[in-house]
Amino acid sequence: MRKSGPPKGLIAYLVLELLDEKPRYGYEILKEINDISGGHWEPSYGSVYPILYKFEDEGWAERLDREDEPDRKYFELTDAGREELEDRREESAEKASEFADVILGFYHVYVAFATDERFEVPEMDGQWRFDETFSAWIVEQMIRHHEHYFDEDFERIEAVPEDFYERHGIDRDD
Repeated sequence: MRKSGPPKGLIAYLVLELLDEKPRYGYEILKEINDISGGHWEPSYGSVYPILYKFEDEGWAERLDREDEPDRKYFELTDAGREELEDRREESAEKASEFADVILGFYHVYVAFATDERFEVPEMDGQWRFDETFSAWIVEQMIRHHEHYFDEDFERIEAVPEDFYERHGIDRDD
């Protein structure tokens, strides 16, 4: 169970991956992360630029001077940065459970606002609502994204979490 927000190091990992693809500047990285998230998440400038400067200090990235865009601070991954990226890839693989916890946790809170009598969130005209219709739409979008990215029809998984974890050899005590 996570306490809040995305898994630690996620933004840094994304920045490394994007710099590995080509040299970039901070705003370009923010927009690319926004695109990757389907427009649902964009880290702040205050999170990306310090990461770029840290990477520069660590020798993982170096600043490029571009005559065609002298006001932009482009960064390029170094060989040491590629080594760091390999380590971060492995660390990121280990955080899949944390990532799923964030997604499921926020969805559960969304549904609690819709169903738990302790919450009295008013419905606003022309706005999203915490109700069954909007909850179903979120689930539908998740299924559509699954089918789009994995190029297969979504098939319901008839298993409680414990059965699913056991079937896939996942130790929930980690």
